[in-house]
Amino acid sequence: QVQLVESGGGLMQAGGSLRLSCAASGRIRGITAMGWYRQAPGKQRELVAAVTSGGSTSYPDSVKGRFTISRDNAKNTVDLQMNSLKPEDTAVYYCNADVTLTFGSYNYWGQGTQVAVSS
Repeated sequence: QVQLVESGGGLMQAGGSLRLSCAASGRIRGITAMGWYRQAPGKQRELVAAVTSGGSTSYPDSVKGRFTISRDNAKNTVDLQMNSLKPEDTAVYYCNADVTLTFGSYNYWGQGTQVAVSS
């Protein structure tokens, strides 16, 4: 059993910053890709940041230059630093990870954390 637990969401004014954290726990042998997704009301879930086990990162244009993803492989954690927040960043943010267990690799989601940005 693997759990991804997010923390750090909340309400922020436009232009402010928030930092989200996600910790993976369980019988983990390794984690390859980790990422953050978000889903706003009435919209599809979208990727906002991803990082490989080697540290390569990727972002969509909508958050590039404002969001930074980082991970600690030893602690099985991934963080998302969000700066210059905009009202359109309002969404539930989900942590995602490709986890290697004893008998295979599986994809897991966290429970989500709400981020609300007021104008």
